[in-house]
Amino acid sequence: MTSELRQPHDRSKQLSSTLSWLVDAAGETPGADRLLAELGARLVADGLPLAGGALTLAVPHPLIARRTWLWRAESGEVIEALGFVAGGFVAGGLEAVGAASPPGDAGRRWLAGLAAGLVHEDAVGSRQDGPLLGWIGPRPFTPGEANELRQAARFAAAPLAAVAARATMTAALEAYLGRRSAARVLAGPLRRDIGETIQAALLFADLRGFTALSESNPPAAVISALDAWFDRIAGSVHAFGGEVLKFIGDGVLAIFPVVGGAPRGACDATLRAVAAARAGMAHLDDARRQQGLSPLPFGAALHLGEMLWGNIGAADRLDFTAIGPAVNLVSRLEGLCRPLDKAVLVSGTFAAETGVSLIPLGTHALRGIASPCAVFTVPEN
Repeated sequence: MTSELRQPHDRSKQLSSTLSWLVDAAGETPGADRLLAELGARLVADGLPLAGGALTLAVPHPLIARRTWLWRAESGEVIEALGFVAGGFVAGGLEAVGAASPPGDAGRRWLAGLAAGLVHEDAVGSRQDGPLLGWIGPRPFTPGEANELRQAARFAAAPLAAVAARATMTAALEAYLGRRSAARVLAGPLRRDIGETIQAALLFADLRGFTALSESNPPAAVISALDAWFDRIAGSVHAFGGEVLKFIGDGVLAIFPVVGGAPRGACDATLRAVAAARAGMAHLDDARRQQGLSPLPFGAALHLGEMLWGNIGAADRLDFTAIGPAVNLVSRLEGLCRPLDKAVLVSGTFAAETGVSLIPLGTHALRGIASPCAVFTVPEN
């Protein structure tokens, strides 16, 4: 028997190892990008002529409706593309890609070719809601090759569902808890005694006059104002490596964990975040004045200390947060912003660890805190 006559049977036999991997191990793949790369490499090893592939998953996210990964057989690289539409790919939409994408016009031509030539296979559910798995070859697929790709797509349904479920859970937890806290929740059991003591720079910020604002405006306007405020403060925190732990009414509690035992980096990052938030709020206040709306003044307090970072709550209803004397002090310190007429106050403990020149304001008693606190503020530009 010639090799040409044996080839379809041999490839089918080889493909069974790929199908076994899809059934037994693919569901444990860390992410959709790695699953796409591994599946593509296995299909190429099975003798299927693939130039590239793509996988799209719908993931609940405040900003992104779907995530798409593109795999290139020649290099094995996987890049993420944000240009896509529900139900399929469009050649003109795959322009916004990651830094690892093929360079220049060649990369755009490759992406456009991939989009235009993809054979879409619905791995799970409908084209609108389920994952989309597609492949492109250097030539049109033969009917036998297309059938083998469809068979692989059917076997990929279960592991893709597992990967999508993990991605959904991760995205939801990150949206409500923050990236670091979400990772801790996913890594630990759901018990009240799970937590750790960490050192971090803390930032507590609070809008001034929010009660009057909420009583004199309709709920939609109040929510719009809160969202705009949270965008500025949370965006600044995240831009400099911090994490928002809580939105508390119109207030924000954020942390900048100390890495490597040296607090200066965390403290300086916190100061930069506050400066960025003040700049952002100044632009927002200008825009609000032009619309005939009142500005949104706020106060912020910075402190450095240890806290318990973990689960608290009832036996069957947990919260992941930070508690401890440092958290109490920073919230009380923010309460001095109005009487001292300062937008930013810094504790003496924090001031001792930063390289930024601060202005001393003396020692002040804080409500509920046993020892007086040395207080500083930032220079005004």
